[in-house]
Amino acid sequence: MGDQSHRPFLLLLLSAPLAACIPAASPPQTARPPVAAAPAPAPGYGVLPPDERVTGGDAAPVWALQPVASNARQIAASTYIVRPGDTLRAIGEMTGAGSEALALENDLVPPYTLVPGQRLRVPAGLYHRVAAGETGIGIARAYGADWGEVVTINALAEPYILRIGQRLRLPAGARPLTPQQVDVAARAAAFTLDIDDIATGSQPALAENRAPAAASAAPRTPVTTAIEAPAHFSGRFHWPLAGQVIARFGPLAPGKINDGINIAAPAGTPIRATADGVVSYAGDQIGVYGGLILISHGGGWVSAYGHAQQLDVQRGQSVKAGDVIGRAGASGQVQTPQLHFQLRKDRVPVDPIRQLPPR
Repeated sequence: MGDQSHRPFLLLLLSAPLAACIPAASPPQTARPPVAAAPAPAPGYGVLPPDERVTGGDAAPVWALQPVASNARQIAASTYIVRPGDTLRAIGEMTGAGSEALALENDLVPPYTLVPGQRLRVPAGLYHRVAAGETGIGIARAYGADWGEVVTINALAEPYILRIGQRLRLPAGARPLTPQQVDVAARAAAFTLDIDDIATGSQPALAENRAPAAASAAPRTPVTTAIEAPAHFSGRFHWPLAGQVIARFGPLAPGKINDGINIAAPAGTPIRATADGVVSYAGDQIGVYGGLILISHGGGWVSAYGHAQQLDVQRGQSVKAGDVIGRAGASGQVQTPQLHFQLRKDRVPVDPIRQLPPR
């Protein structure tokens, strides 16, 4: 979801001590090129080597656990005339476009009451049928598509849990990739994934009648199913650690954008949860950020904590404001210990300083 004008910045990360921690801007409406065309990561990019793993980092992200079977069908535009007894779900199955696409195309709202003789527009497109355990990130990779664009054209919303049998409309130009091409995309994760991808595309699909796993204060085993996000956000945000702000939110220089703030901190400084929430990711698979933690707070709010040298929480864990979630470090593409901190509302980065108390 990065702006293409910012892509050269990624190639300069290793030579820019401060800017190295700051990825390109990521407006949700902008698509990246197909992941199959992304170059294989150079040394220092992508998944961290074994000897540089962050303490507590996950061995494999949940979005990589279930291979995606490419089953997309090309559907032509048409009109369907509702018959007695029809349901939107049944019409979606018959047409191949899915009930969600039909509702979106025809401005239908729950409870989706249909009237015999009603004419429904069936939107043309390439549609993938979601299988058990598949994630948005995995599906996007399987077709060389941009997950952020999939979110936009399907009008997906929090908590971004896909339904087994749901048909996702894929962007123009999407096509099934070979396993080898998908592997290249996975190894190029630092070029093709960002925080918004993980926050919106890492939940495994569930059956419609199955509830996501409830968050736990101390999960005994890794949580590999969809997790329940907070219903709403209440309270206020707190500083994740003390320290000097060394990079502020917004433009830094031509082609360089900071989606958060960077706070200097000695290595090992405790990182604290900015507010109550549920950990949606804790790992080191995204090379730009090194040790990275994402917390969902409900109401569309997500906080991110990058460059940690130690992760003290895991996916599916509930946390309270002020809980220690990790330790600051210089993991990822920075040269000095610091914390990269972001706040996002409805997928859009916002200036954390405007949300944090004065100090």
